[in-house]
Parts: sequence; structure tokens; C-alpha cells
Amino acid sequence: MDNNNPLSPHIQIYRWHISSLVSISHRITGIVNIFAITVICLWIFSLLLGESSYDLTKLFLQSIFGKFIIICLTWSFSFQVLSEIRHLVMDLGYGFELKTTKITGLFVIFGSIFFTILFYLLGRNFI
Repeated sequence: MDNNNPLSPHIQIYRWHISSLVSISHRITGIVNIFAITVICLWIFSLLLGESSYDLTKLFLQSIFGKFIIICLTWSFSFQVLSEIRHLVMDLGYGFELKTTKITGLFVIFGSIFFTILFYLLGRNFI
């Protein structure tokens, strides 16, 4: 029995689906969010050291790069929350149909973009 087909799907023949994209992105944003929360805690801790130590943080957050990081983290947190809600519903036993997983996956992707834009528009009035 000489069969040249692989025993399991691999990257050369595997077709990407919305669910796999959301799943991998969920894992990546989870790791990014852990580091982001640690940095946010350090920034808050800098307030205890006095106003001068927080000035460096404030200067960074008001720069173009700092604002870009804030927008990226806002998307990451939004994506993670929506994906967690999706997983919670799936843990309850709903949403395993192929069409439903596509719809909820697209909701997570576009919903996170929507919430990022919404938080940006609301937040720029406060900063």
C-alpha cells in the first residue's frame, strides 16, 4: 500500500476557514493582552513614583506611535472579549453548525473593528 497522501492535513493542502483564523487570533491576542496588562500595571505603578516619572509615560501615550499602540491594544481587547463571548456560547452547546460558526466568526472580526473605532471616537474627546 504505497500512498503518497499525507496522514493529516498540513499547510500545503489545508484551506483556511473563518473559525481557524478566529481561533489562532484569539490565542495570539490572549498572549498580547497578558503583556499589555502587565505594562498597564507598570504605567499605573509609575504614578506612585511621582508626577515626573509619569510624564515620560504621558509623552509616549501622546506620540503617534503611542496612539497606534493604544488603538492596537483596543482592538486586541475587543477581539478577545467578543471571542470569549463566542466561546462561552459554544460551551453552552450552541453555535456548532458550519454556517453559525462562519457568522459568529465574522461577527467577532468585524465587531472588534467596530468597537475599536467606537472607543477611539469616544476616547479622543477625553484625551
